[in-house]
Formats: sequence, structure tokens, C-alpha cells
Amino acid sequence: MEHDLSDAEASALAGLPALALNLLNAGILVLDADQRVVLWNAWMVPRSGRSAARVRGNALLAVFPELRGSPVEMAVLAALTSGLATRIPQAPGNPPFPLREAGSFDGARIEQSISVTPFDQGKERFCLIEIRDVSGTAERERRLLDHAESLRARSYVDGLTGIANRRYFDVALDRELRRAQRSGSALSLLLMDIDSFKAYNDHFGHQQGDSCLTTVAQALAATLKRPADVAARYGGEEFAAILPDTSAEQARTVANAVREHVASLALTHAPAAIRPHITLSIGVASFDRERLSEAAPLIEAADKALYAAKRGGRDCVVVSGD
Repeated sequence: MEHDLSDAEASALAGLPALALNLLNAGILVLDADQRVVLWNAWMVPRSGRSAARVRGNALLAVFPELRGSPVEMAVLAALTSGLATRIPQAPGNPPFPLREAGSFDGARIEQSISVTPFDQGKERFCLIEIRDVSGTAERERRLLDHAESLRARSYVDGLTGIANRRYFDVALDRELRRAQRSGSALSLLLMDIDSFKAYNDHFGHQQGDSCLTTVAQALAATLKRPADVAARYGGEEFAAILPDTSAEQARTVANAVREHVASLALTHAPAAIRPHITLSIGVASFDRERLSEAAPLIEAADKALYAAKRGGRDCVVVSGD
């Protein structure tokens, strides 16, 4: 015999999912398509020192600014833009979320294993972040090894150099352009190319060429000091840097710092190269609401400036509009 639920029973059943999430021995966050927190379970409260009411409706990066540029941000972008689920294994000594033992706000961060899963509700895309405390687990190394290759293949990290790849560059540039369009803030783009790299590869071989690419990539990443800056491998021997809140003249200074850092490494070049050591040519373009407010024209302007640097003798910086 069917039994119609009373209003009280229906109300109790409607609250079961939230109750169940609050009973889990794991942190559960749900973000909407704009990366705003829509769910924050009870496990998170004593470990973060933030109540659900305090964080709900805020962007994830506003709640945890230190996640900008981290594997967590990359995984969230992959989930919301491409529908990709990602597991982020525990990284010893470098837990991404600033979470501590319940009630302790001055101790070390708990070690974390994180999964990010996209899901759709109607026409809206969301992602679920699950955080588990894996402090002191014996499976630490096994999880790292098991997931390293799958994470690399599905993430936004370039497999050779270890910096962001072209896919992440495209997503990050679109995100920063939208922010600049909304707020009118400055934004600059660097495109850079290793001078005479074909001669280097022909002389030293591709294995040594890969080592050179990795060294230059790490020098680029080390020169960009701010968490919001993005260093990426654009393709082949080309690299890119996205510099939020950076004017054209400020970007020129950053570009010259990158160029000088690479030159200071004194990496011996091939005999057929113009310079005796590895150098970079760099083109700079900056956001302009009238002319360079979209990705394609901004990249094209930086690319033209890069080739002007090549024509100007290499190992130099050219700013679009000079």
C-alpha cells in the first residue's frame, strides 16, 4: 500500500543529502561554473577556521588565494571547462589547502589527497572537490607513483619542462582577459623564442635539446615572482608569460629580466648559431580595450613584436607599438 509522506517527513528527507555530507570524514566543497563555493561541509569548518556561511558565494581563490596557479586550480579549470575529473595525490610537505588538525590553527598543514569531479545539474556545470587527510599514511609513495602519469596526461602541465602547457595558457589568458575587461586592470603577454634553436638541436641532438628547453623553462618560471603570473610552454622552443596587473613598461622590465637570466646561464650554443650562448628574443603586447581585448589579436601583436626582435638582431625585447 502506498503511503503519502507528511510535510514533516518530506522535509526530513530533503535534508538527508546535506546531513550525509556533514557526516563524511572528508572535506567536501562544491563550486559553481564561476568557481564560487555553493557547498562547504562540516568537516571543513574546524580544519579551516571558516564557517559555511562565511565562505558560501565567495570564489575559491578569494577564500584560498594560495591556490592560484596550483594543481588544484588547474584541476578545477579542467573540470569546469573540459569536464575532466582529476585526482591529485598527496605531495609530501606541500599540501595545497591551508587545513590543519581540527581546532589547531598554528600547527603544520595536514597531508591531503584531493579529487576534483565535474557534474551537471540541469544546464549548469559544477565541480566537487573532495579532500582527505592522509597524514602519515603508508600509501603515500604508492599513490604518487600510481597517479603521476595519469595526472600528467590529464592536467595542464607540460610533460617535458614541468611548467604550464599550451592548453593551460589558453584557459589562463582567457580568464585574465575577462578580468581585465571587467575591471579595466592592466594585463601583458610575453612571447619568447630560443634563438637559433634548430642549430642547437642539429649540433647537440634532441636529448640535449630537451634538456635546454627544460633549463630555459625553469629560468623563466623562477623569474616570475608573483603567484598570479603564468609561465607556459607555448610550443616547440617558444614560451609565454601572462602577467596580470602589469603595464607595457612593467612587462618590458620583466621581459628583460627573463632575457638576462637566461643569458647569464651561459649555456653553450652550437657553432652555427649567431651567439656563443643560448639567448631569448621576446615580444611584448598589452591589453587594450579598443584594439587588444581578445586573445587572438593580443597573441598576434606579441608574435609580431617577437619577430621584430628576431629581425632586430635577437637577444632583445620588443614591445608592440614601439
